[in-house]
Amino acid sequence: MSDHAQSAAGNSAPQEPREPAAPPRKPPPKPIARLGGTFLSGASGRLLPASVPFRWFGAAIVFHALAWVALAAGAGQWSQWHGGLGWPLAALHLVTLGTLVATAIGASLQLLPVATRQPVHWPHLIGLMWWLFVPGMLILAFGMGLAHPRWLEAGAGLVIAVLLAWGTLLGLNLRGARGMPGVVLHGWGTAGSLLLLALSAAALVALWNGHAVLARDTLAALHLALGVFGVMGLLALGLSTILLPMFALGPVPADRLQQRAGAAALLALGLAVLAAFWPDGSAWGTALRLGAVAVAALALAWHVRMMRATLAAGMRKELGRAGRLTRIGWALAALALALALAKLLLEAVGHEVEALGPLFVVAAVGGWLLSFLFGMLQRIVPFLAAMHAARGRKRPPTPSALTLESALAVHFYGHLSALALLALAIVTRSGVWLLAASLAGLIGALAFGLFFAVLLRRLRRAGGDAVATA
Repeated sequence: MSDHAQSAAGNSAPQEPREPAAPPRKPPPKPIARLGGTFLSGASGRLLPASVPFRWFGAAIVFHALAWVALAAGAGQWSQWHGGLGWPLAALHLVTLGTLVATAIGASLQLLPVATRQPVHWPHLIGLMWWLFVPGMLILAFGMGLAHPRWLEAGAGLVIAVLLAWGTLLGLNLRGARGMPGVVLHGWGTAGSLLLLALSAAALVALWNGHAVLARDTLAALHLALGVFGVMGLLALGLSTILLPMFALGPVPADRLQQRAGAAALLALGLAVLAAFWPDGSAWGTALRLGAVAVAALALAWHVRMMRATLAAGMRKELGRAGRLTRIGWALAALALALALAKLLLEAVGHEVEALGPLFVVAAVGGWLLSFLFGMLQRIVPFLAAMHAARGRKRPPTPSALTLESALAVHFYGHLSALALLALAIVTRSGVWLLAASLAGLIGALAFGLFFAVLLRRLRRAGGDAVATA
């Protein structure tokens, strides 16, 4: 057979059938981002009586104004004051407890049941707590300002009882929560910090009455870490993932991102609490504090990145003054961490700058937490009022119709001016600058109070008696 014939015969040999090619795999569907505010569906049945949250918000606004008055009262002793009882300490607690905590109680006990889709537990207890908290705060502030330990003890007893009741209500809500694991993680951190904060407060009151449980510096460090970063810090981070997507009409950050940022914040808090048991300048204390600052910076960076993505993708890309206050708060939180780092590094080489500690407190409390609080409060109050007014009405008032923008503008500039002047007063130890800061802060606080009063009056005119009588 010729070569050509062999080749032809080889080509004609039967071949094994090939298996059909598998169809191309479709990529897994991307998870659909939840849109902020979707949890409000059916929320009217989970609203507290209007008077309950509005009384807490009103108390917070009044205590904010009183804080600046108390600070002005301490101007004469400002240059000699280095901690301890006095009007500057009273002013600080009128802000942290009177303003921040009162707002947090009203907002968390209203928003968390709505967000986690469950009824409010014991609403009448929340009202009773207000009647204990307000006189307790006044007695506590006068006890600190006038250096009367017995008054301090009585006021602290009432406030601590309210904090424990708040923690119990938070725990009940979180235990039955459905969904929002990131918010729940921050909430449990807040509840645990509340318990430890109450214990540290009781120990400080005992110390001022002559019964030492732990060293003063240890208790002060614990109290600062648990109050500013444990209770209010964690709650601010957690509620941001509800409030900013809701007001910006943007996507809620993925649960894993919220949990990652929350875990970092809890780790930073744990390191700061451990560091309180070592004196400043010690090797272990410095290492733990440096670790706390580093992890806190990481948690803040993750949180800000999440929130910026939400705002960028939102239908409302600009939240006005509320958005600017929120961004200013983020910047001043970063500044607070930078001041803490500078203080630690200077102490490690044997140098101490006395102003760094107070500047850290101003940046963290006044700059970060107060800026965020007032940014969100000027949105929450009209929003809740409009929701209550919408019951049984075809054309309820809109949040913007209830808002006095000019008053919020005065508050914005008064708040920022007061922070700048207060920082100057700390650096110079000048009572004159402290008075100027107090005046600017008081003007801003009264302007915010006017916004709140006008909102209630406009709501009464619109027929929202249930809210207007709060």
